[in-house]
Amino acid sequence: MSTIVPSVPVVAPPASSAVARPAVGAFHASDLTDIAEVSARAAVPFRATVLIQAVGLALSLGATAAWAQQAPAPGPADVPEAATADGGTAAGGGAKRKQQLESVVVTGNPLNLRDVVAPVQSLSGDALTLKRGASLGDTLDGMSGVSSTYFGPNSNRPTLRGLDGDRVRMLSNSGASVDASSLSFDHALPIDPLVLTRIEVLRGAAALQYGGNAIGGVVNAIDNRIPRLAQPGLNGAAEVRLGGASSERGGAVVLDGGTNQFAWHVDAADRRTDDQRVPRFETEDGFSRRVRNSDSHGRSGAVGGSFLFSQGYAGVSVEDYHNEYGVTVEPDVRIQMQRQRLATAGEWRDPLPGLARVNWQFASSRYKHQEVEGSGAIGTVFQSTGKDGRVEAQHAAIQTGAGTLSGVLGWQWELSDFSALGEEALVPSTKTRNNALFLIEQFKSGPWSLQAGARSEKVSVASTGGDEERFGAPVTKRFSPNSFSLTGAVEVGGGFSLSASASSSQRAPTFYELFANGVHVASGAYEVGDANLGMERARAVDLGLHWKQGESKWSVQVYQTRFSNYLALDASGRDITQPGEDGGSETFPEYVYRGVRARLHGVELEGHQPLPSLAGWNLTLGTTLDLVRGTNLDTHEALPRLAPMRASLSLQAEQGPWLLQATLIGAARQDKVPALDTPTAGYGLLRLNVARHFELGGMDAMWYVKLDNLANKLAYSATSVQTIRELSPLPGRSIFAGLQVRF
Repeated sequence: MSTIVPSVPVVAPPASSAVARPAVGAFHASDLTDIAEVSARAAVPFRATVLIQAVGLALSLGATAAWAQQAPAPGPADVPEAATADGGTAAGGGAKRKQQLESVVVTGNPLNLRDVVAPVQSLSGDALTLKRGASLGDTLDGMSGVSSTYFGPNSNRPTLRGLDGDRVRMLSNSGASVDASSLSFDHALPIDPLVLTRIEVLRGAAALQYGGNAIGGVVNAIDNRIPRLAQPGLNGAAEVRLGGASSERGGAVVLDGGTNQFAWHVDAADRRTDDQRVPRFETEDGFSRRVRNSDSHGRSGAVGGSFLFSQGYAGVSVEDYHNEYGVTVEPDVRIQMQRQRLATAGEWRDPLPGLARVNWQFASSRYKHQEVEGSGAIGTVFQSTGKDGRVEAQHAAIQTGAGTLSGVLGWQWELSDFSALGEEALVPSTKTRNNALFLIEQFKSGPWSLQAGARSEKVSVASTGGDEERFGAPVTKRFSPNSFSLTGAVEVGGGFSLSASASSSQRAPTFYELFANGVHVASGAYEVGDANLGMERARAVDLGLHWKQGESKWSVQVYQTRFSNYLALDASGRDITQPGEDGGSETFPEYVYRGVRARLHGVELEGHQPLPSLAGWNLTLGTTLDLVRGTNLDTHEALPRLAPMRASLSLQAEQGPWLLQATLIGAARQDKVPALDTPTAGYGLLRLNVARHFELGGMDAMWYVKLDNLANKLAYSATSVQTIRELSPLPGRSIFAGLQVRF
């Protein structure tokens, strides 16, 4: 019996007979040329010196253990997220199956424990395949406590417990995701869900090990681009996906292989969509059944490899991601985005007496995003160059008379150079530097577990250039955020356990909160930063009751976060007039970043309950419910863009190779909004999934069909910014089909 709160499963769990396999997306035959070009380009965009340095680092780290003649046999804590083992033949399926091995939570788990104290949700295997959307926010939306900013079908950034933007930390394999998505709602995340093996969502006090800008939580997108274990021979997967409300055509291939001393990985993906179909709705130009300018074309490719030795691994990967998509709020504007990332990571177990393991990862990213007018002219160009590193050293477990003490000391370093050039640039060029030390210690004694964490940061944010008339002279602001957390859990018998956490956190203001001064076209407002802003400060408590008995799992969390200084974007009541086209002028409401007192509180419930079998079908009931309320304590108005109370009820049926799912999703009316916002009507949506595993030429395969919004209900997202909400309803009735093959 576990003595620590287990990670929370998703509502629609993978079939028990399903395979935990490499996650891939759709692959379209007409896109072979595009994928080949992306794969070829993936290794060349970086400057040669950066590539040589990273490869040299990986080679030197691998060479330190060249004496080892074989790769390690994975221990219980070293099984990868998508590891598989040969199994038997599923009843009625005829296809050789593999059984899913128990996975280890990565996010917020530096001690590599089987069970973690923190509330972590994960999405992998069949559940990820059937849930995967066009963006990370779309994929996770609907999980308990998780929604998305929903700026049309292409720009959806996850929001956690009512917090979005820079308060939610986006990670790629536990490293920083360099992009401009927190700056504007129309900026998409440069992460393709098609090639992910697992997504983890971490909330609560444990998220603070990733910094003050994880007050809301952490979303970690995990892939196998830097292999961690030996994978001899050749294996992989390919998938085709067609249909949906956006008429998606696309797919991906993932290949893994190597020997006991070297493992390699290659993946490529391509996705095309048309303007999204929605129920008939009224627009400023009449009625429509399409979301205007919402088509897209995304493609990505990556190669990676690792040297394996008896005490760990050292690897490197290079990736290239492109996305071109329309901006719904501006019918003649398109965004062309590219991110290139070079990463190296490794682990060394038992390097010195008293030191259990050392993990490291370093990455260099180049991000470019340009907004192209209908005439072909380039409006604003956003560019960001970022470097980040993270080293964690875990000391050996210390046995005391009362229990076991284990812990990790870590260092994190980030550099980011950002520029926005063009007529619509609302921020100057900036440089952000961050250095941090953190310490996490966990004490375990019988049914009790206690974890304490502390993090100290040094942050500098500098305005380095631009229009001095608007942005003023170059200036550097320095901050020293500190964060502390304490989390405990105890088993109380009968499968029940209790958890509690408390945290105090500080977040340095971002460059746009400090220096913005201009029209933000995406929000239709003139935004003004304040260079004199202090740090955001918050205290939070979280209480949980959990029950697990066999396959039955139920969890309820209640939480409250109080901000003594919440950096809010509030209307000032003034209008700003700016020169317009053809010699005219335009007027915009002024919104100012200012510190206010605020409170967020809510409840989250998630359950997974097997039911008695019916006519040979194994039935499972799933349910979620979440509610968040936020108040600006200075004005007593609701905080903006909060999800309404939501609930879902799902029924899953399995028999042999078949998997059937029916999910009813309901959202209440959201009328707790700021004075300048409008309420959003409630809605109910019905979704059906059908999947079947089978054998195809000796390979394990699965086809699936997804039916969404069967009643074709017109619905809007309350978490959308008001300027886009009425232009982009949620998707209408659609059918989506896919075929996945593993070898």
